[in-house]
Amino acid sequence: MSIDPSVAIQAGRIDLAAEIAAIETEGAFGAMGGLVTFSGYCRDEGGRLKALELEHYPGMAERELAKVAGLAAERWPLLACRAVHRHGLILPGEEIVFVGCASAHRTAAFEAASFLMDFLKTRAPFWKREHLVDGTIGGWVEAKASDDQAAARWEAS
Repeated sequence: MSIDPSVAIQAGRIDLAAEIAAIETEGAFGAMGGLVTFSGYCRDEGGRLKALELEHYPGMAERELAKVAGLAAERWPLLACRAVHRHGLILPGEEIVFVGCASAHRTAAFEAASFLMDFLKTRAPFWKREHLVDGTIGGWVEAKASDDQAAARWEAS
């Protein structure tokens, strides 16, 4: 069964309950044995962060999310797959990203969700900049080697 993954990039808050309900609706009622979701949040970085600014390349970012979600759907027997990423100013405690994968079996759902997050962190064209509580704006946040290492494990398998 081939699915059409759902991806979105938006400025507003992510309605996590609505996203889960949509997956449950898409997930071939009665066939879904596992649903794995991940929600990533903005941390306050020890009280120094006022907001995190996320910029993206419109059009390209959506295509890249769709490409990665499509790769997950090809690699694992998914019944539903959704990815939502925010852009703009995000306050500490607010969600940045949501990924949900449903499959007949939990292992496929877990692996697909992990794959999606690893590649969103390394391939999606998003840039982050910190806005600090002291009123200053920090530089653009550098990519982490640990994110590249996490994504590399999928290339090898």
